[in-house]
Amino acid sequence: MADNGQTTKQEEPQAQVTRHSEVGHKSLLQSDDLYQYILETSVYPREPEAMKELREITAKHPWNLMTTSADEGQFLSMLLKLINAKNTMEIGVYTGYSLLATALALPEDGKILAMDINRENYEIGLPVIQKAGVAHKIDFKEGPALPELDLLLEDPKNHGSLDFAFVDADKDNYWNYHKRLIDLVKVGGVIGYDNTLWNGSLVLPADAPMRKYVRYYRDFVLQFNKDIAADPRVEICQLPVGDGITLCRRLS
Repeated sequence: MADNGQTTKQEEPQAQVTRHSEVGHKSLLQSDDLYQYILETSVYPREPEAMKELREITAKHPWNLMTTSADEGQFLSMLLKLINAKNTMEIGVYTGYSLLATALALPEDGKILAMDINRENYEIGLPVIQKAGVAHKIDFKEGPALPELDLLLEDPKNHGSLDFAFVDADKDNYWNYHKRLIDLVKVGGVIGYDNTLWNGSLVLPADAPMRKYVRYYRDFVLQFNKDIAADPRVEICQLPVGDGITLCRRLS
């Protein structure tokens, strides 16, 4: 989860050891045992084989803290099917677990424009995506997302063209992404912003002990949450799934 694809190579979070088998979950549940129950009862038994394979590959990567959790992947898959999404975008890919969840959920002619500054990480998961038979749905672009979004906005045909967009990238640019995505997503379409509860740090005192990267992005997440809650162009729902996900449905 964290800063999928938008983390610089100087920032290398270490693998996090947890009491349960899920990697990089950042679950906000107070009980690891309860979270493990959810995974073993509702998530893992229904997890597609390709997603399980990619999850296990990603678990061995030193930046595995950035991955989307299995329960959030399941949630995204259900959401995409409920809204009948076909044309989507993902900003921040990492090894592609959430991207694979999206590709599997979309119809055969569905499309995903996926953007990430690190193709090397994406290529870790690419063989699994190809084996799953959904690589044709993905248009991967390496590089910063903001210039690409600006380019898309230059063409009026792209306005309102997206059914769904998922952002799991640099938290200091979340509002910059939102200012552009609000015009690219159709009225009634959905934007999902990941990590909006940010390790639970948002309610901690500013001087509380926390990891360096958590402290660095904390104020950006706090400000984004405040701004998105006041945006009259969307209705929102903030859910404690994974590290927190805020869904925005475009109203106008």
